[in-house]
Amino acid sequence: MAYPAARVQRTLPFPRERVYRAWLDPDTMVRWFVDPRFTDGRAEVDERVGGDYRIFQVDPEGDMTGGSENRIVELVPNERIVISWRFAGPNRQEDLSPETRLTVTFAEPRPGETELTVVHEQLDELAAAMPDVAGEVENGWNNTLDRLAPVLSEEKTR
Repeated sequence: MAYPAARVQRTLPFPRERVYRAWLDPDTMVRWFVDPRFTDGRAEVDERVGGDYRIFQVDPEGDMTGGSENRIVELVPNERIVISWRFAGPNRQEDLSPETRLTVTFAEPRPGETELTVVHEQLDELAAAMPDVAGEVENGWNNTLDRLAPVLSEEKTR
């Protein structure tokens, strides 16, 4: 039996170029990608097909707790980002989940508005190796995307 893909969608009151950039600008990414339970984080993006796409989180004691080690598979400016996604534990390269696939699309239902769709799939191996993680992928994306609009609103007022 195939493990279902996680699919999360949001309509945001920002132009899709801005929402797209929020997925690729490390300074912006840290502000919405890193769970607020952690005290710090870092993002690294090599913005090209085959480039690295990494997110790191640091706990209140200053220890690296993990994040994700990913590779960009496809970039269609302002329309789509496809990422080969692997959750990572504190030991980064030694503590990686099976590879999954993340597809993020940016549609413009009305001028100045973005319909953001996140589909995280190919979760079968993740579910077999890490059932607790696989079972929380959709909740994780919902929580993460809940932080995106406030960050984009803050940037608008800067």
